[in-house]
Amino acid sequence: MKLPRPGLLLPSWQNALLAAASAVLLILAFPDFDLWFLAWVALVPLMWAIGREQASTRRSFVLGWLFGTVFFFGTCWWLTFAPITYAGFPPILAYFLLFCVTVVAGLFPAIFAGVLSILLRRFGSRAFLAAPFVWVFTEFLRYWLTGNNWNAIAYSQALASMDEASWTGLTAMTAVAMAQLGGTAIVGFIGLIPNTLIAGILVVRTWKSLLGGAILVIVCALGFAIFVLHKQMPRSGQDDSLEAFVVAIQSNVPMNGLDLDKRRQLRDKQVEMAESAIKRVNKPRITGQDLPTLVILPESPMNFMYEDDPEFQKFINAFAARNNVNVLFNSAEPDKSNGKYFNSAVMVAPDGSKAQQYDKIYLLPFGEAVPWFLEGIVPGFVGNFSYGSEYDLFPLGDAKAGVMICFESHFGQLSREYVRNGADVIIEMTNDGYLGPTPVLRQHLANAVFRAVETNRPVLRVTNVGITAYINERGVIGDSPASYTEDVRVWSVPTSDGEQTFYVRYGDWFAWVCTIFTVVLMGFAIARRPVRKGG
Repeated sequence: MKLPRPGLLLPSWQNALLAAASAVLLILAFPDFDLWFLAWVALVPLMWAIGREQASTRRSFVLGWLFGTVFFFGTCWWLTFAPITYAGFPPILAYFLLFCVTVVAGLFPAIFAGVLSILLRRFGSRAFLAAPFVWVFTEFLRYWLTGNNWNAIAYSQALASMDEASWTGLTAMTAVAMAQLGGTAIVGFIGLIPNTLIAGILVVRTWKSLLGGAILVIVCALGFAIFVLHKQMPRSGQDDSLEAFVVAIQSNVPMNGLDLDKRRQLRDKQVEMAESAIKRVNKPRITGQDLPTLVILPESPMNFMYEDDPEFQKFINAFAARNNVNVLFNSAEPDKSNGKYFNSAVMVAPDGSKAQQYDKIYLLPFGEAVPWFLEGIVPGFVGNFSYGSEYDLFPLGDAKAGVMICFESHFGQLSREYVRNGADVIIEMTNDGYLGPTPVLRQHLANAVFRAVETNRPVLRVTNVGITAYINERGVIGDSPASYTEDVRVWSVPTSDGEQTFYVRYGDWFAWVCTIFTVVLMGFAIARRPVRKGG
């Protein structure tokens, strides 16, 4: 194989085209294209191009940067919807700002490409077997440096190989088992194995040894998955005891044009929907007592302020007392330590008292909070909230629930901590309405699917415009109304069997293994003389 001359500053146009093609294939694997199987081969052109440019770390880095920029732009274009629709940004400005963001996000695939080129020069064809480890490392690095790992490669599988219409057999079960073991990291790793195998065969001459090694990895991984499957899949994660009913309101509150009268009309409409559902609830009796009912109002532009709004406080307390229900809603609650507010979930009990409050821990960067060194310089697009710190659980009869507010469904360590503290179910309150009827609705849903299978607990997803859904502990998405409609769902909440998955017990252990492996391998690569060309 003839390698490009080391003195060239940029990769050849043929290799740049391969990197762009790789990004397009991976874009097609994500919602709303949903060609999820393409993720299993999408990185082949990129790794082929890196192999062709391995003589230069710089050129390989540029290839990865191009790939990352195209991929993130193509899967996150919906970020332009809100500034264009609600802030009046000219489309060209909105897309330019998006381009700037995706250029930064693209640095992480660029690191993958640069590292892989170094390993290829030092270790020859065997370095391709390290590619899945390096990829997981760079995704993990993006997660910890930016607080965001949106559309990590494993999320492309969430709505296909884990849903009730799945026809993928072992692939589906493996994805569930792997998610329970290591969050998105192992699922992404397994998906990269065929990419690595095919790219390696295309690039190197010693394809027989590479093929044997890759097949060994695949067999070991699937064998391990089946072992975990037999140990974990038979457990339902729930026992037979129903502890509460949940009335989930999909309110479809519009994103603008909400004066005080309109807000109160919409508030009354939500209560009307809830009371109609409460009447239909067939409550079994336990020792003569009805099961408690929880009404959930989703995150929305209604902007409730329970503590600072006596009129709303009186209204919601009366509703809870009149219907003998608990009410859970999103509210801006004062942080008395600094005069700011928390983005909170508040539960009001049937007697009108505040039963529990959770203050959002993972705030949306630059949306709900800005870094301390930029406060007063850069505004938050939604607000400048205080960070919460307590993993508060909400009572549902004898069961307990942890609450994720919108963007927090992206963080496996939050739901993991809830289950470690005894949560039987996870509740997500979300409003994606500002981003329009775009792929974000289903991309966001994919996060919740992983949180369910990682923790072996159902996720009750209650949204303003969609996608509202009951996601069981195996990631099956059910009972979902149409998006951008007013609707209501009634779900039962069981207690869990108390079992904790491997992921709940040990967290992102596999991502740390990939990180350590990559760092150690890079250390050996720097200390070792390069192999001969063609090796």
